[in-house]
Amino acid sequence: MEIKPIKTEKDYDKALERLELIFDASPNSKKGDEAEILSLLIENFENKYYPIESPDPIEAIKIRMEEMNLKQKDLVGVIGGKSRVSEVLNKKKKLTVEMIRELERILHISASVLVNNYQLTK
Repeated sequence: MEIKPIKTEKDYDKALERLELIFDASPNSKKGDEAEILSLLIENFENKYYPIESPDPIEAIKIRMEEMNLKQKDLVGVIGGKSRVSEVLNKKKKLTVEMIRELERILHISASVLVNNYQLTK
């Protein structure tokens, strides 16, 4: 087992190839330990060079609604009335603090995602 930092794309590709070979290794074995360490190194490299942006708050709500098989009408009472739900989901109105609190509670979306800024449509 030769573990070294991933500094280049070539190192990254080699690490991915090696991880693919040993991915199913038994935990607490030499190869299992190597797979765990490689996973951490790969994750670190990807976070640094291929960061994934969080979706804007409204997209996050829509994604969670889809995951939970919810319709717009299911947010009536959570965000407000039928027209307010439509305005928020169509980016005509911004989320309020109260809406964010309720959405966090009901949809289990972190408030740190919901408070991010986003552009309203005209």
